[in-house]
Amino acid sequence: MRILIADDHDLLRDTLVLFLENEGSMSAVAVGSYQEAVRHIETDDPYDLVLLDLNMPGMNGLNGLKNALTLGGGQRVALMSGEATRQIAEQALEAGAAGFVPKSLSAKSLVSAVKFMAMGEQYAPIDFMTAADEDAPNPLSEKLTDRELQVLKGLTEGKSNKEIARDLDLQEPTVKLHIKTLFRKIDVTNRTQAALVAREAGLF
Repeated sequence: MRILIADDHDLLRDTLVLFLENEGSMSAVAVGSYQEAVRHIETDDPYDLVLLDLNMPGMNGLNGLKNALTLGGGQRVALMSGEATRQIAEQALEAGAAGFVPKSLSAKSLVSAVKFMAMGEQYAPIDFMTAADEDAPNPLSEKLTDRELQVLKGLTEGKSNKEIARDLDLQEPTVKLHIKTLFRKIDVTNRTQAALVAREAGLF
């Protein structure tokens, strides 16, 4: 199996080559930029797998992946990253990538993943693809302004309009206006319902 690895981190690149070639059944070519990878794809004999780092020079995110998929007669191309989100991984797979490889994988898992993809399968680690996004926006919070969220937090804490106004350095009529607006946005008619909706959504 012939593997092309493109990553701008020398140590990681060299380590990957070492791991793969220790298997005995694989030979690896390593380059440090997207442009070099493209040159190899276009001039070398076909590779069984091309492994591209998402954030290396010239890659331009998923655009580099999509372009690489059209080169060299349509070789198998996989994405590798230490920072990509699950959403990026899903988009890469939808675009036709042979797989997505997090750099956090152990050496043994990485070698297995490369073999798997080089043999024609699509790979993505299940634990990564099913993990909850820690910074995923809360659907309810996206409906409200920052100020409305602050007022809603006051409601969930059982505070009066006067207390919320004092906490936020607002006039009481302004707080009433915010409450009226957020009630409409989250489809409730009173403070108790608003607090319940906020807690059920895991906002506070």
